[in-house]
Amino acid sequence: MFCKKELKNGLRIIVVPRKNTHAATVLALAGAGSKYENKEINGISHFLEHMFFKGTKKNPSYLEVSEKMDKVGGMFNAFTSEEYTGYFAKVEASKVEMALDWVSDIYLNSVFPAKEINKERGVIIEEINMIEDHPMIYAESLWPKVLYGDQPAGRQIIGTKENIKKIKRKDLIEYQKSHYTASNTVICIAGNVEKEKAVAMAKKYFSGIREAQPLLKEKVKENQTAPKSLVLERKTGQTHFCLGVRGYDLFHPDRYVQDVLAIILGGMMSSRLFIKVREKLGLAYYVRTQSDADSDTGSLLTRAGVDNNKVERAVSEILKEYKRIAREKVPPAELQKAKDNLKGRMALSLEPSDALAYFYGSQELVENRILTAKEIFKAVDKISRNDVLRAAKDIFRPENLNLALIGPFDKKEKFQTILNGF
Repeated sequence: MFCKKELKNGLRIIVVPRKNTHAATVLALAGAGSKYENKEINGISHFLEHMFFKGTKKNPSYLEVSEKMDKVGGMFNAFTSEEYTGYFAKVEASKVEMALDWVSDIYLNSVFPAKEINKERGVIIEEINMIEDHPMIYAESLWPKVLYGDQPAGRQIIGTKENIKKIKRKDLIEYQKSHYTASNTVICIAGNVEKEKAVAMAKKYFSGIREAQPLLKEKVKENQTAPKSLVLERKTGQTHFCLGVRGYDLFHPDRYVQDVLAIILGGMMSSRLFIKVREKLGLAYYVRTQSDADSDTGSLLTRAGVDNNKVERAVSEILKEYKRIAREKVPPAELQKAKDNLKGRMALSLEPSDALAYFYGSQELVENRILTAKEIFKAVDKISRNDVLRAAKDIFRPENLNLALIGPFDKKEKFQTILNGF
């Protein structure tokens, strides 16, 4: 069972002991992501994440920072999302204090050398180029844009090339001071560790964290009234698209119903869309439906890559399945299969210590509450056929429908016509 300790300064420490592993992970999560940025600094959360590895007061170069973990075979990395940024180190369990020392050092003591900032601009711009050169990846990154447009929820996490070129060192430092505070940080230690020792070590290494009230993010504006589409013309050998609907956020009572809906539609190899679009019609190599949820936004979307001449057919067939699941009750056996699939995949995904740290830490930071896997399984088990039908009727409506597409098309009218007929 996990334990949680909140210090007087607001820092939260989560420890998740797991004896059947030789590993331990230390994860520091900050409430800083693209939804906390304005248009002028879009991309700064991700830029800052890169800079935390460029040197600290104790280890002033990238080589010294990385070598410390490399010498013990540790795994380390960072990630940025819409709502948080995370820094972690995964080590053999006896080295957990070293991992805490390392994570706290980059989190609290990074110096952001000016020359490294200028070099990193090029690195991030190449990362943007890499994403834009892969239509399958780029199509999904356009999905928030078609849903939310010109507001933080609709902008890409990585930002724009124009912003990356102009963000200054003082901007990074100011943003860090505004968001990397005690009350806006969760430290999660998971793996083969002892609760009391882990909490004591976390207190020791993060005692110097700054105290301040973090800035709040802009409220998301929901104003869609009709189907929307975004078509990006590219000379590709295959068209890639995301087709789906606005859905439920993390606090909605039907958040797990939406997850089950996604699995039934296209979350497994025996799902409706995989069988129909790939196996029966041969329209796509990959077709997958996923459920996404943040604290203030949510969606259900199907991703696929299809022959350029068969896009309209593929979009139409997916929409047919959306309509069908909103009109007919799911058979009991199919519902049970989806629920068992969700629980089974979650159980398997939580085997590694780094996955455990993320599972518990992100819940605490974003939702300010933690549900164990068993508690989630109980909620999933309660989902009925009526629940699935009710949720499907609620989200699969024309005014929720969206399409983001990349392919050799200079106009979106024909796709918009298909959506309008939903």
